[in-house]
Formats: sequence, C-alpha cells, structure tokens
Amino acid sequence: MELHFVSSNSHKYEEFRRMLSDLLVLRFVKVDYLEPQGEDLEGIVVTSAKWLSPYLRRPFFMEDSGLFIDALGGFPGPFSSYVFRKIGNQGILRLMEGVKERGASFISLIALNIHGRIEVFEGRVRGSIAEEARGGGWGFDPIFIPEGSGGLTYGELGERKDLFSHRGASCRRLREFLERNLQLLGPAIGPSHPGEGARGPHR
Repeated sequence: MELHFVSSNSHKYEEFRRMLSDLLVLRFVKVDYLEPQGEDLEGIVVTSAKWLSPYLRRPFFMEDSGLFIDALGGFPGPFSSYVFRKIGNQGILRLMEGVKERGASFISLIALNIHGRIEVFEGRVRGSIAEEARGGGWGFDPIFIPEGSGGLTYGELGERKDLFSHRGASCRRLREFLERNLQLLGPAIGPSHPGEGARGPHR
C-alpha cells in the first residue's frame, strides 16, 4: 500500500517515513503552494488538505505544527515556521533571556485526505525551552526539551526524538487509524517517487 505525504519540508518526510515504513510505502510529494494563515492549527491543515484535494487524486496527508511558549503568551504558536525563518532559535532564546518559567507545548496536527474524506490526528507534548541551543536536528529541535527525555533536547535525541515528539504522537494516532483502515487507501495510482513535484493553485 502507498500513502503520500504532502509538504515542502523533507525533514518532516524523513521522520514520517521512519515511523511508517514497516506499514506502507510513504511517498514524498513536494507541493509548492501558499499555506493559509490563521491562529488555529487544525483549521490551517484541514483547509490545506481540502484545497489540494483536486490536484492530488490519491490518498495523502499533511501536517502542521506549532511551538507554544507559556511565558510568551503562546508565541510563536501557529506562526512557528514563519518565526523560525525570521529569528531562528537564537531569536527565541533572546526573548526568553532571564525568564525562569520556561514551560512550553509542541503541538502537531495531521490531516489525512482519503478521496475527500478528512481525518484529523493530534499530538501534543509538554516540555520546556532550553537555556541554550543544544544538539542537531532542524527547526526548534535544539531548544525544546520534552518531558521524560532526561533533560535532552529534541536535537540531542537523534532518531529517539520520534518516541518523545509531538509529531511522533500524532503519527501514532494516524498509524492506529491506518492499521484499521488500510483497505481505504486502495491500489497505487500511477508512478510516484520521493521528491516528485506537484504544483497547487498558488505559489
């Protein structure tokens, strides 16, 4: 069975591929489109999945996530990707200088589109913001410490990140659904290869 992951982010694809590879073949469809903006992660990802449905005539899923920092009133939240591009981890650390209460949540929302039927899966992880960037990874990995990790950031956990992460949590819920409903995916339709491009209605 095949399922397609739609994103412009190859790092997300690699994480999902690791977590689903023993269940199905996950294809990466890199779509160039303008993501809707808003303050609701679920609304953003569901709107995107509906919007792209006419252009992808096969089952696919999308994911959006946000880092919600308590001391910053939930910032950057649904604007996490934009904020990371603008100020990066060092910008967040500067905003948190001298702040003792460093609690934060990382939330992941998956929208699965199976021939127009939308299913949503959420992953939510509590943790804290590190005092300094540590480890590798991508995005906010070096500054987020998930609960239960022994004080390690996502960036220090390597592939073990999947066991602790918000994306790992949402993917486990997606996987549970797929294990019960693999027949809904149907046979593969046409050739598809990781990294294939598909253009949505807007750049």
